Parts: sequence; structure tokens; C-alpha cells
Amino acid sequence: MTIPYGDRSGVVIEPWLMDQWYVDAKTLAGPALEAVESGKTVFVPKNWQNTYFEWMRNIEPWCISRQLWWGHRIPAWYGPDGEIFVAESAREAARAAQAHYGNPVALDQDTDVLDTWFSSALWPFSTLGWPEMTPELARYYPTDVLVTSFDIIFFWVARMMMMGLHFMGEAPFHTVYIHALVRDEKGQKMSKSKGNIIDPLDLAEKFGTDSLRFTLAALASQGRDIRLAEARVEGYRNFATKLWNAARYCQINDCAPVPGFDPKDCVLTVNKWIASQADKAATDVTVALDSFKFNEAAGAIYHFAWGTFCDWYLEFTKPILADGDDAAAAETRATTAWVLDQILRLLHPFMPFITEELWSAMAGGRDSLLIAESWPDTVGALADPVAEAELDWVVRLISEVRAVRAEMNVPAGARLELAIRGLDAAKQPWLEAFDAQIRGLARLQFVTVTGVDAGAAEIPEGSIQIVIDEATVILPLAGIIDLDQERGRLEKEIAKAAGEIGKLEKKMGNKGFLDKAPEEVIAENRQRLADAEAQKTKLGEALTRISAQ
Repeated sequence: MTIPYGDRSGVVIEPWLMDQWYVDAKTLAGPALEAVESGKTVFVPKNWQNTYFEWMRNIEPWCISRQLWWGHRIPAWYGPDGEIFVAESAREAARAAQAHYGNPVALDQDTDVLDTWFSSALWPFSTLGWPEMTPELARYYPTDVLVTSFDIIFFWVARMMMMGLHFMGEAPFHTVYIHALVRDEKGQKMSKSKGNIIDPLDLAEKFGTDSLRFTLAALASQGRDIRLAEARVEGYRNFATKLWNAARYCQINDCAPVPGFDPKDCVLTVNKWIASQADKAATDVTVALDSFKFNEAAGAIYHFAWGTFCDWYLEFTKPILADGDDAAAAETRATTAWVLDQILRLLHPFMPFITEELWSAMAGGRDSLLIAESWPDTVGALADPVAEAELDWVVRLISEVRAVRAEMNVPAGARLELAIRGLDAAKQPWLEAFDAQIRGLARLQFVTVTGVDAGAAEIPEGSIQIVIDEATVILPLAGIIDLDQERGRLEKEIAKAAGEIGKLEKKMGNKGFLDKAPEEVIAENRQRLADAEAQKTKLGEALTRISAQ
């Protein structure tokens, strides 16, 4: 037979039949079930309510006795003849015993203690002064959102629901957010025996607390466990550094908050565009947070702060700050400071320390703390479709040229000649307004524009063509790179990617592999296959560009 041993004491555990105290859990479960079925309390993600229902609809009497040396004693006392007196206190038990026996008697309290989850079930109201009706209890019960793990839905969530409805007449929270399980980078559950434990204190010490917080938020996709890798935390440390450097750039260029500044009054298209983008980012972050989609909220502010603000807006406005007239420079400085403030507000829940520091530093030492500031207004009042269309076209043009340069291994120092054929006349002013930015960011010598049938002008031999809306963008590369050599390189890379795809498809089509391999290994191979297919597609597009010229 199997002999059980205590995991702490190492001695044999001997069964001992004895009386236990139970709670009529089925009666308590009724109102708690109804609260979730009616939608008064909701689970996020919703599928976890099925786990809750499974437990509650099949609930058994709840044994609340524990034979431990610590804990809350069972409130039951025994008389000389074994009569049981359950009361709120020893004094009340003594009075009940005296009434029963006709004279005072000595009582012995039950030596068992309450189950930990029984005591924990009282947490939402017992911590606020209950059973007294304190101001704190009136103010803070019921609470709003409970954030917890799936493995204690029955042990804690369900029991708080039962106790809260029984004693307070109202569910203790309106939303239960079930967070993901944090695993290692391969998807395995962390374990000391496996040696794959990641200590969050070590990560915070190495990369900063803000970086770790943002990483966990960015990976917290509903319904999926978090695969925590040190490289991801390092990446978001770089994001924090990018933000810090952007704030430093703003300080150097005298971009300080202007009291009473209203972005609606902006005249420059680039400033109207960034204000519109900031408003959209605030809306996206707010909607995601309200939906408990923390990864989408983190992604929205990350892409706006790093991509839109740092990589594009600050680059677009450098000529204005350096050579623009006084009015344009003043408007741009005020807009830049306002947008940075919006970024700090939106980032604060994710990265509280660096944002609080920058909030104070950017205004020469503000009296108020960022945490006490209002959340950005997201009514869409700053939306500007005209400015969006113009700047989005400019960004696409620069991005496409950059992509071709990267795909074709064009030397970074090479200044290309760019021709645009068939450009809509309405977009001609866009090209002129941002000529300096386009040439600088795409590393171009000059840009020329011709009509649709301009010549039936022959496209120079060795040119790459890019189609953007109605226009054709022509990049002559002859003499800058060896097109035949580049074509050969791309063909070899495509063949290599195809071979990798073939091996992975064969593995993923092997039923034996799928049945036996751990889930994390299957997921890793599935991702490798997707990456290889994406790489092959990208290489194929580059080869098509060369072959089509």
C-alpha cells in the first residue's frame, strides 16, 4: 500500500476520524450563482465563469475545521455533558450555557481553527470594520474589480461571493479579472526543480521596475499565459531610455508646457496631425483599459510614443525648430510639450516612476504630482482627417523608400535620386511642404515629379518601382548596387527559407510529433514556421521588384 508522508515533517500521516464542522454551502451558493448568471458580477475573460458555475452548481458541504496550532478558533464551546454552544464570544456562550443548565458552568472551546479560505472569504468587509457599520465599510463596500488567478476561483472568489451576499446582501465586486499565469520563455511553468524560476526582484534590479511592469502589461493578452523572457524586459528598458532621451531633447529645445495652450488652435499641419494622433492614442488606451485588454493598451501607447512621436514627429519638426519663423517655432514647442504631457499621463499606470520624474522635470518642478492629474480627455475633438491624410502619405512614402533600401542592401551613405510619376495634383503641396524631411529621412539627393504619361519617359534601366496610391515611385539603383548579384542573393535566401518551411511543415504534419511533444515545443515550431513564411514572402517581394524593372 502507499504510505503518505508529510512534506514538511517527513513522518507518516495517519488517518484520524473525528468530528468536523461544516457549512451548508449549497444554501450559500444560491445567491452567489444568481449574481453571476444575472450579470451583476462578470468574469473577464468570460469563459472563466464556466469554471465558477461547475463548482457552484455541484457544491458539497464545506468542511471548515482545521487541526492546526494557529488560526481563528472555531466559535463553539462544550459544556460538561458535551452540549455545544455556538456564539460570537466566550461571554455569550457562557450566558447561553447558564440559561441551559440553570447555573454557571465551565466551558471548553473547540480546539479546531477555521479553514483559511473561510477567514479569507470575509476579507472584502471584515477589513473595513464589519460587523460595525463604519464609514469605511459604507464607502468601500462593495469593491470594484477583483484581480486574481484562475486556480483560486473556487477557493477564494466563490467564497467571497457567498459570504458577501450572505452578510452584506450585496456581491463584493462587480468584475473578476482572471490574469494569466507567468511562465518561462519556452512556455513552461516555473519550478525550482526545473531551475527555470525568474525572480522579478532580479529583473527589476537589472532593468528597472517600470520596464518589468510594462513587460507584464504588454504580454497580458486575455486567455493566454505570459511567456516572460529577459530579452522582452530589456526591450522595454530601451523604451524607457527612448522616452527619457525624447524628454531631454524637448528640454534642450525649450519645449516647455505653456499655460492655457489649446492644440485646437494649431496652424501648422504637422502639429494638427500629432494632436490628432495623440487624441486617437488616448482613446485607444482608454477603451483597452476599460475592456481589461492591458496588452492592447500598452501596445497603443508604446507605438504612439516611440513610433509616431519620437520617430516621426520629432524628426519632422527639427527643421521648424532650427530654421522656422518665430511663430511656427513657438507653436511647435508648445505642441511638443503638450504631446509629451499626454504621453506621460497615458504611460503613468504602466511606468509610474519614470513618468512621475519626467512630469516634474519638464515644467521646471511642478507643484502637483502626475498621479493626481486628470486622465486625458478622449472625446475626439482633436481629430483632423485632412492633416492625417497628408502626414500619413508622407510617412508611407518615406517608409517605402526605406524598405527598398534595406531590402536591396543600398549603402546607408548613398543619396538616391527619386522620381514620382502620376502624382495627384492635390498631393503636390504635400511633397513641397515636407521636401526637406522626405529627402533627409529617406536619404535622397532630390525628388522630381512627372505626369502620368511624362514621357512615356522611359524608366531608367536598373530602377526599382514602388506603387503608392495612384503614383509610381521610381528609384534608380544602377551603379549603386549590383542588381544581378542582389538578385542571386535574394534567390538563395528564398531557397533557404523554403527549405526551412518544408522541414517545419513536415514536422507539424507528423501526428506522432503533435501527440507527444509538449505544448510549448509545438507552439515554438508553429511560430518558427510563421516567421519563415513571412521572411520568404518579404524576400519574394524584393525579388519581384528587381525582376519587374
